[in-house]
Amino acid sequence: MSSSSSIDQPNVITCKAMVAWEAGKDLVMEEVEVSPPQPLEIRVKVICTSLCRTDITAWESQAIFPRIFGHEASGIVESVGEGVTEFVKGDHVLTVFTGECKTCKHCESKKSNMCQVLGLERRGVMHSDQGTRFSVKGKPVYHYCAVSSFSEYTVVHSGCAVKVSQQAPLEKICLLSCGVAAGLGAAWNVADISKGSIVVIFGLGTVGLAVAQGAKLRGASQIIGVDINPEKYEKAKCFGVTDFLNPNEYNEPIQQVIKRISGGGTDYSFECIGNTGMVTTALQSCCDGWGLTVTLGVPKTNPEIASHYSAFLSGKTLKGSLFGGWKPKSDLPSLVNKYMNRVDEFITHNLPFEDINKAFTLMREGKCLRCVIHMPN
Repeated sequence: MSSSSSIDQPNVITCKAMVAWEAGKDLVMEEVEVSPPQPLEIRVKVICTSLCRTDITAWESQAIFPRIFGHEASGIVESVGEGVTEFVKGDHVLTVFTGECKTCKHCESKKSNMCQVLGLERRGVMHSDQGTRFSVKGKPVYHYCAVSSFSEYTVVHSGCAVKVSQQAPLEKICLLSCGVAAGLGAAWNVADISKGSIVVIFGLGTVGLAVAQGAKLRGASQIIGVDINPEKYEKAKCFGVTDFLNPNEYNEPIQQVIKRISGGGTDYSFECIGNTGMVTTALQSCCDGWGLTVTLGVPKTNPEIASHYSAFLSGKTLKGSLFGGWKPKSDLPSLVNKYMNRVDEFITHNLPFEDINKAFTLMREGKCLRCVIHMPN
């Protein structure tokens, strides 16, 4: 890897990146050119990045290629673009897939974390100029969620990075830039789980288990986990799950089982799979009057949700959740300080950068929670 940069006038960096050339095909290690940060952008040396289920969903199905995936990452600021005052070279940061400009209507409201300027980017380009900062042999390589952390260096908008304590372990806190934070926030911010309540969680991956842990810390009396993989039960108990249900083991709809063992329905239901049919099941599983269902999963197919109007007429509520309701720049630093030593149990594998395809295989086979990918020194 070669680089020539200064904090005043950064130059192009050539480094290694894992590039996706086709949907569902192994990523390929390539030499990529990373442009200098443009106004209000920063260039980050990625230290660790973790694989999220959303990366896999996009890699399997989206049509924008070539592309560098990855959005859960921690790193160190290598250089800053014009107009950046919040960061300096050497700062430790988390990248985030949804930013916070702090000036739009949503950023100024306490009711939303959906920035109108730096929201979820779906076209594979930067927010500022709709261009890319990566290229291979002069040809553009597209971004993912305006982060693209499967590269030794990446460029992000300064509003999509969060400065963290230099004492925070970068090899762990990358998990708090998406999945774990999303689950905790759904339990604490979106649902605001109360002590003694009954909770059901559909899908016991990282996000679902983070919901369980959040519910346990809030004092939930019963936490029901629903998953078709029986191997997840023992692990789930460590996160607070008290009852495990495998729908394949029952001859009746799982929502009926849940209503029976919860005494008429749960106070809170969480859909963490990305299956819109399961959203309906989750809604049917919570109680009348005040039952709240929160959906966190990203569906691969059938994005529309269907439900009978009587569910809402009986007082149930369905809410969506993006990043657990956290405002990234405002809320993540304190979450990192409080939670950075509680994420170890989510990390099932540590892998070198060149083995990233192994991480994809492990997650597709349901054999991991989070694989942390360690970049070369």
